[in-house]
Parts: sequence; structure tokens; C-alpha cells
Amino acid sequence: MYHDRRRTRPALVSEARFALRVTSLLGRDARIRFSPGAGGKPRTGGAFQPRSGAYNRGFSGLAFMNVSLIGPFPALRPAPGQAGEIIAPPYDVVSAEEARTLATGRPWSFLHVSRPEIDFPPGTDPHAEDVYARAGENLSGMITAGVLIRDTRPCYYIYRIRLGDHVQTGLVGAAAVAAYDNGRIRRHEFTRPDKEDDRVRHIEAVGGHTGPVLAAYPQAAAVDVLLAALSVGTPTEVATGPDGSEHALWVVRDVAHQAELTGAFDAMQALYIADGHHRSAAASRVAANWRARGCGPEHSSQRFLLVAFPHRQMRILPYHRVVADLHGRTPAAFLDTLRSAFTVTPESSAVAPTTSTEFGLRLAGAWYRLRLDPGIGARGNRVARLGVSLLATHVLEPLLGITDPRRDPRIDFVGGSRGTGELERRVDSGKWAAAFSLAPTPMADLMAVADTGEVMPPKSTWFEPKLADGLVSLMLRD
Repeated sequence: MYHDRRRTRPALVSEARFALRVTSLLGRDARIRFSPGAGGKPRTGGAFQPRSGAYNRGFSGLAFMNVSLIGPFPALRPAPGQAGEIIAPPYDVVSAEEARTLATGRPWSFLHVSRPEIDFPPGTDPHAEDVYARAGENLSGMITAGVLIRDTRPCYYIYRIRLGDHVQTGLVGAAAVAAYDNGRIRRHEFTRPDKEDDRVRHIEAVGGHTGPVLAAYPQAAAVDVLLAALSVGTPTEVATGPDGSEHALWVVRDVAHQAELTGAFDAMQALYIADGHHRSAAASRVAANWRARGCGPEHSSQRFLLVAFPHRQMRILPYHRVVADLHGRTPAAFLDTLRSAFTVTPESSAVAPTTSTEFGLRLAGAWYRLRLDPGIGARGNRVARLGVSLLATHVLEPLLGITDPRRDPRIDFVGGSRGTGELERRVDSGKWAAAFSLAPTPMADLMAVADTGEVMPPKSTWFEPKLADGLVSLMLRD
């Protein structure tokens, strides 16, 4: 959202405050329903009912505990002028080799914390005890050296990412683990125990949450306005990532502004995890461990690091598939088999699908457009109608024998801006037999799936730009 710079920050904040008060009055006193009434206007009166009974216990439990959805916290963050030397891509979007290259000549790169195996010889087990211990040592070393500092009192942090023409502005806060456990911070993916274990061990080794969870909040124009108003002027920190993305941070110290933000998020129906399911699941386990030691709900261990952006500002890019073989078929035979369910059309250039029933196929040096009968694509529930589900149902499982894409080594995934060029490179190299390009999963579908308590197939969404590690961390000990 852009604003006339001639309007002052106090004026913008005042407008946002008024809008938030109206939202609060409607959302809490009138308890507005999110279903249309006559003329398309929202109905008021009566208690709000979540879309799925799966969340009824969650809402009542959270209200009983009186725990705010998010809250301010004293962040560990770069000292003035150090952000550019510190910030790094998320730990799970770079390989150990890529991390090692990015950290070369950068002793304060946060990759020494998030991927500590880069400080060991290549081939070192990243899950070895001494590797996790090194992560804690490296973080402590950065604090001792003064390149990371901790705020002396709780704050919120406004986080703006700019990549090319794309801009998104969100809020960094300490999210309630109780809200995650009870379903108000909603997930849309399964997690793997081994990956949860890795995150639990890392959180405990460094004594904090250093990898933020990316989340979306539903439409809340007043919150958007307030975030824009509080991010006018020079940011506290600004740095550029290796992909050219700009990461800017503003610190919100004013307690009145903090209270407005806390209240505005408390009035929301839910937050939606976009990226970071293993980090949030690990946070739940860590919180339970600390509760077993006697920690109460106000202890920092009962919170986790989360950045919430307006869902309409978030950008989902396609998440493509490559397969190692054609399950015993020749390329010609594979095309013939596909024609039983798809209209197959040769194309002279890469195919970038725009609907869930359309796919691109890179095979034997050529591109093909695959169109599934829309009637077939409309069957089943919302998860079954996703493009990733349709590809699995009609191609990967019956034709290629890939029934567990999480663990089958015959399939790999290509997400983000690498796009169809990367698909061509992989297939044309001869290392992969075929590639499928897909349309991006709509944000509305992600939220609807999460609302019903369902889960999407693995690798359904790729959000870009990515958050930076090292810009803000939430420590577990006061």
C-alpha cells in the first residue's frame, strides 16, 4: 500500500487508529460473521463459528487462556551497520555447498549459525552433536563481538521486503505456541519427525528461534495502514540478500502502538503458516519441554518467531516436478499413455500454465501442453482439485509409480524463480527423464484448506521473496 509522503506519520497513525477502533467495535462487540447477508453485507450478531469443527476446541481453549495471538519481544538483531554482513537465506533453501560458498570471507554470516556444518570438513554429518554445539558457539561469538545486540525491552518490528517491483510489508512478533497448538495459527502441510527433530535440536543448541516462520494474515486494511504508517522514514536496518532482495526493519518501541497491533491481531480469525511448518512444530515441542520444567505461559519459550504479511501481498510462485525415469516407457509410449486423460499439444517454447488443469511437459528435447478435462479437474474436495493433486492422481501415481513424493528418490522439485529454464536444463542434461511445469497454487486455496483442517500435498507452494535469517531472533532466556 502506497501513501502520499506529504501526509505525516502522526496523521497516518491517527487514521489507522480510528480504523482499528472501528474494526475492534465491529469484530468484538457486534461479533461480525464472515458470511454474507442480504445485499452481500456481512451479518452481525451471534457468536463467530470457525469453518471447521476441528478448530472449535482451539478457539475456546485460546480464549480461556487469554493469550494474545502475537506479542512484542526483545529481539536479538544486528548492531547498527552490521545487517549486510549478517543476513543470510533461510537454512532450508541452500545446500551445504551453497551455504559454504555464500559464507566464504564472511565470518559474521548467519549461515555459521543456521548451517554450522559449513565450519566442518565437507561430508560432516550435519546432525552430529558437535555441529549443533558449534551453532550455539557461533551465535554466542557474534553476541560477544557486538555484531548482534539485544533490545532491552519488548518491541514489535515492521519488516519490508522488496524484490524487483514486488513489495510486501509485515509484522515480526512473538507468536503464541498455544495458538498454534489449538489451531488458530493454521497449517496446511504434514511434517516429518526427522526434520522436526533437527529444528528442536537447533533451537535448544542456540537457545532461541533464529529462523522465522512466514505467515499470512487475512484481509485487515486497518492493519495494513498502521504498518505503512509506522514504517515511514529511514529504517532501523536495511540490507540486501544474495538474490538482490532488500530487507528493511523498523523498530516499534511505543507501547501504545504495540497495544494497537496486539489488539488488531487478536481480533483476527486466524493466521496461516505459509512457510515454516517444521519450525513451528518444533517450537511446540520445545515449549512443551519448557513447561515440563515449570515454565508458565508468559515465558519466552511459549512463543515462537513469526512474520505475518497481508495475504494479498504475498507471492506464490510455481513449484514444478522433475522425474528420473518414465517407469519403463519410451517417450513416445509415455505421450500415448498421457492422451488417455489429457489433450496433448506440442509447443515451440516453454509452457507456463495458468490453471490447475493445465501442465507443461518437457520431454526428449521438446515442450508439450497437457490439458485435463475441466470436468475431471472439478471433482473431489478442494485439495483434490489442486494442480499438484491432479498431477499426482493422473500422472505420477498411475503412470510413473510415484506414490510417496516425500521419500521417493525418483522425483525432485524445482520452485521459485528458477522456473522452466531450470526444468529444461535438468531434462536436457540427461540426468532427468521429464519435467512438469505447474500453475502456482492460489493463496485463497491455501487458506481454505487450512481452515478445514486438511493438508496439501508436499511441495505445493513456493513463496518468494524469502525471509532473511539473522535479521531478527527470539531468544528463550531472559
